[in-house]
Amino acid sequence: MEPIKVQSEGGLNVTLTIRLLMHGKEVGSIIGKKGETVKKMREESGARINISEGNCPERIVTITGPTDAIFKAFAMIAYKFEEDIINSMSNSPATSKPPVTLRLVVPASQCGSLIGKGGSKIKEMRESTGAQVQVAGDMLPNSTERAVTISGAPEAIIQCVKQICVVMLESPPKGATIPYRPKPASTPVLFSGGQVRADPLGASTANLSLLLQHQPLPVSVTQVIYTPLPTMTPSMKASLLFTVTPTLPTQN
Repeated sequence: MEPIKVQSEGGLNVTLTIRLLMHGKEVGSIIGKKGETVKKMREESGARINISEGNCPERIVTITGPTDAIFKAFAMIAYKFEEDIINSMSNSPATSKPPVTLRLVVPASQCGSLIGKGGSKIKEMRESTGAQVQVAGDMLPNSTERAVTISGAPEAIIQCVKQICVVMLESPPKGATIPYRPKPASTPVLFSGGQVRADPLGASTANLSLLLQHQPLPVSVTQVIYTPLPTMTPSMKASLLFTVTPTLPTQN
């Protein structure tokens, strides 16, 4: 991901790129029916909004464009999530409205600047915007990025994002950044016989096992001896002996 840039107080028009980490349900809300919602967001904000492909529980939503367009798109997403919360509460006994929550994906080398010495910077952002900000302690899997979670009212979230972008502009990432790419959900593979494996790499082994199960070696009973005792009592049992010898198929 390119370093995030932000419009300065002097009105410098620069390009801004923000990456968001969303769950599948959140992505569905952004896309909308037949893609109508995301199309409207693109047209009205003027920003490019790209959603990562793949059958993943999580997706990356990348927003790129001029500063004003970026923040307008960000605001539309935040208000859309608030609308979803209100709609969900209509069928819920809950009385208090949960906050809107968004997760930014940020290079780990910049997280120290977001937190500040002794947590001073992140405390300042919380107090000045009214939003809750949390920086994950661990990096996202197979990457050098961390999730920054922002919660609150849409207005508070937007102001918080602007401040985060200013901090990141002042402290560019150090070294190369390995971007986080969500892994696809493991899809179970169903084989004949009802066996289910989550790992498709084991298909050949599973098929071999099934082949052996469905083609048992022929057996022949070579001797059956049944010898009853002269007198049967409850404490005595008949002696029954089976000797089974497998007969291997001959090789030509």
